[in-house]
Amino acid sequence: MKCIIIEDHAPAQHILQKYIRSTEALKLEMTCCDALEASTYLHDHSIDLIFLDINLPRFSGMEFLRSAQNHPLTILTTAYSEFALESYQFNVVDYLLKPFSFERFTQAVEKVMTMTQSIQQVGQEHATPADKYVYIKSSHDLVKLNRDDIIFIKSDSDYTEVITASNKYLTSEPLKDWVAKLNDDFKQVHKSYIINTAHLTKISHNKIYLTVDQVIPIGRAFKKHFMEKLLKFTGS
Repeated sequence: MKCIIIEDHAPAQHILQKYIRSTEALKLEMTCCDALEASTYLHDHSIDLIFLDINLPRFSGMEFLRSAQNHPLTILTTAYSEFALESYQFNVVDYLLKPFSFERFTQAVEKVMTMTQSIQQVGQEHATPADKYVYIKSSHDLVKLNRDDIIFIKSDSDYTEVITASNKYLTSEPLKDWVAKLNDDFKQVHKSYIINTAHLTKISHNKIYLTVDQVIPIGRAFKKHFMEKLLKFTGS
């Protein structure tokens, strides 16, 4: 994690620099003597964590917290405890009262790491691509399916079968509509079949073997293009 120190006293700077150098997860990018200098630096640089003193010249640490928008996670380092409660409104993870030991410093950093991991996990969950799911009209139901669960799709006269490992869904959507809505993992290999290549286990002659013990034929009109795209050579 990239971090900066905002501290005007040299001895306190040296202690923090020593602790940060002794912490593998941290990389010190800058030591600032006041909050205005830090604000200028943060405007042009991406930082994960701030070690912030409260009693600073010109612009106090609390004023910095109140004025800054979307500032990085912050650990306060101060000799004054009276601002502890207010500080937690401003993205402050921990409050280190000087003088503090390396063990106490490490505990604060571990809090930051835990919080960062939680934020990343939530971000990943909410960053799920919209095209990860597909909706199908099956009978009187609208069913939401994860595309990765679809093994193959088969066209059969007036309806289409969507096959997963646990279910089969019948829909009136024609196969050509499925070709348009699916991603590159899905290949049409026959006039009546689309397969999810993630579930392909073997190709033998003009047959494709899938993970559900299904054998799908490769149509003559589709074989050359399919083999070139998937296997990077020209089929016979």
